[in-house]
Amino acid sequence: MVRERRKRIYRKRIPYGMQNFEDVIKEDCYYVDKTPFIEDIEDSNKYFFFIRPRRFGKSLTISMLENYYDINKKDKFDEIFGKLYIGENPTPEHNSYLIIHLNFAIIVGDLNDYKHGMDNYCRTQFNYFVDVYSHLLPEGTKEGLNQQEDAVNQLNYLCTQSKKSGQKIYLFIDEYDHFTNQILAHKEHEQRYRTQTHGEGYLRKFFDTIKGAAGDTLARVFVTGVSPVTMDDLTSGFNIGTNYSLAPEFNEMTGFTEDEVRDMLGYYSSVLPFNHSVDELIKVMKPWYDNYCFSAACLSSKVRVFNCDMVLYYLRNYMDDGKSPKQMIDPNTKTDYNKMKRLLQLDKLDGNRKGIIRRITEEGSIVSNLYETFPASEIVKPEYFPSLLFYYGMLTIKDTFGDQLLLGIPNNNVRRQYYGYLQEQYQEINHINLNEFGYMLTCMAFYGKWEEVLGFMSKAYAEVASVRDGIEAERNLQGFFMAYLYLSSYYITAPELELNHGYCDFFLLPDLTHYPTKHSYIIELKMLPAKDFEAKAEAQWQEAVEQINRYAAAPRIEVLRQGTTLHKIIIQFAGWEMKRMEEV
Repeated sequence: MVRERRKRIYRKRIPYGMQNFEDVIKEDCYYVDKTPFIEDIEDSNKYFFFIRPRRFGKSLTISMLENYYDINKKDKFDEIFGKLYIGENPTPEHNSYLIIHLNFAIIVGDLNDYKHGMDNYCRTQFNYFVDVYSHLLPEGTKEGLNQQEDAVNQLNYLCTQSKKSGQKIYLFIDEYDHFTNQILAHKEHEQRYRTQTHGEGYLRKFFDTIKGAAGDTLARVFVTGVSPVTMDDLTSGFNIGTNYSLAPEFNEMTGFTEDEVRDMLGYYSSVLPFNHSVDELIKVMKPWYDNYCFSAACLSSKVRVFNCDMVLYYLRNYMDDGKSPKQMIDPNTKTDYNKMKRLLQLDKLDGNRKGIIRRITEEGSIVSNLYETFPASEIVKPEYFPSLLFYYGMLTIKDTFGDQLLLGIPNNNVRRQYYGYLQEQYQEINHINLNEFGYMLTCMAFYGKWEEVLGFMSKAYAEVASVRDGIEAERNLQGFFMAYLYLSSYYITAPELELNHGYCDFFLLPDLTHYPTKHSYIIELKMLPAKDFEAKAEAQWQEAVEQINRYAAAPRIEVLRQGTTLHKIIIQFAGWEMKRMEEV
C-alpha cells in the first residue's frame, strides 16, 4: 500500500529545544523577538547576573547576545538581525567584542576534583577562542596559552593578550551554579563545596580573576543560573556584579507573555488548518504554563509569563495531531524535575521544610520574604527555603502582604510536582497500586462509579494517618485526597473553588480537551475528632448538605460541568476513619 503524502504547507519551523540563535534565524524558525532587551542590558551594570528556572530561554538569550556582540559576525549583522527590532535600532556596541562562552553544565569531572574538570573544559573553550580570533590576537597567543597551568592562569593570559591588541572581551557564563547544584544534591559533598567556594577555593579564585580583569579587558560579563546560592558564597570574590533577576525591566526577557503566545498561535493558525481558535488554545494552555511573575513591581501590570519550552512543546504536538497532547507536561523535562527534586530533598528534608512543601501543596501559597541571595549553608533554614523554590520556578509572586510577598504555585504543571512529592511520602507509608487506582478513576469518569475510588482513598488515608502524628487536621486530609485525585487525566482538579460565596473542597472539572468524560464531581470532606463524633456528626452532616447544594446551585456550575452529569459527594470522618459517604 502506497502511503499518501500530505501536501506540504510552508510555515516557519518551531524552535523547540534549539539554543543556537543563528540557527533559529537561518533555518527560518519562529522567533519571539527579545532583542529590545539588548538596550536595557547595555543601560545596566556591565557585570550582569540573571537567574531563571530551567528551560526558560536563558541559553537562547545568551546565544542571541553572543551573535549580536561578536566582532567576527559584523558582516552577518543584517542577515541575522535585519528583521528584528535591534536590527533596525542597533546600538553602537554591536559586533565590537571578542566572545568567551563558558557553560559550567558541560564540565565533566569527579566532584572530588572539580578543578581538574574545570581546567579541561576551559582549556578546550579557550583554545577555541584563540582559533576564531587568531587574526585579532598577538602572534604566538595559542602557544603561550597552552603553557599556562590551569584555567585561572589561562584566563589571565587571554585577558593580557587581548589588551595588547586593543580588543575587549564579553564573557558569558551559563549555569554558573551547576557545581553548587551538583554538590548540594549530595549532602556528603557539602565540605567540598565549601572548599571550592571559600578562602582559596578554586572556583572563587576563578571569579577573582574575572573581577581583576573586569573594567579593563573584560568589558562586559553576563552570568546565568537557576539559583543565587553560589553568588553569595562568591561575593567577596566577585562583588562587582548586579543581580537583575527581580528587576521589573527584565521580568519578560525570557519566557513568553500572553500577547507573544497569541501572536505565535495567530501566525500558525493563518498558515495551517487549526481545529480551534486562538482563544480556545490560550484557555487550555494558560492553567498549565502561564502565571509566572518574577518582580513584585510587575504585579500591577497584570503581565504574566508562560514557560516558553512548554508552549513550544504544546504547539509542536498540536500541529502534528490537531489536538492538545495527552501529556500536558513535556516528558523531556523529567530529567530536570528529577534534578530539582534531589536539590529540594537536600538528602532528607527536615520536618520544617517538609511542612513548608505540604503547606504550599495544600494551600497553594505561602507568605515569605524573598531573598535575592543567600549562602548554601543557609538553605537548610526554613526562612530561605521558599526563596529557593521561587528561583527553581516552583513558586511565583502572587501578591504583596505588608512588607512580605505572597508566593504561590504558578500553574498545573508545577502543582503536579508538589503532589508528586506528597504522593512519595504517602506511598512510603502505605503503597497504593496506581494501576488499580487508575482503572477506578476511569470508571468514575466514564460510568459514574465513584464509590469504589473514594472508598479506596478513604481506606488508604486511614492506614497512612494511623501511623502519623497530627494527621487528623482537615488540611492533611484534603492534601491526601488532592495528591491522588490529581493523578486523573480526566479532570482539572480544583481545590477550594469559589462557588456562591463559599469554597468547595474539590471540584473535579471535566477536561474534555483530552477525553470525553461523562461525569463531574463536587466533593466535600468533613472531619470531627473521634471523641466528638457521636455528639456532633449529624449537625455537621446537615451543614455539609446545605453547603454542597449551595455550591451546585451556583450560576457557574452549568459552564464548569460542560454537559456532564454532576455528582455531589460528602465524606465524613471521625479522626482518620471514614464513617459516612453519600451522594446528595
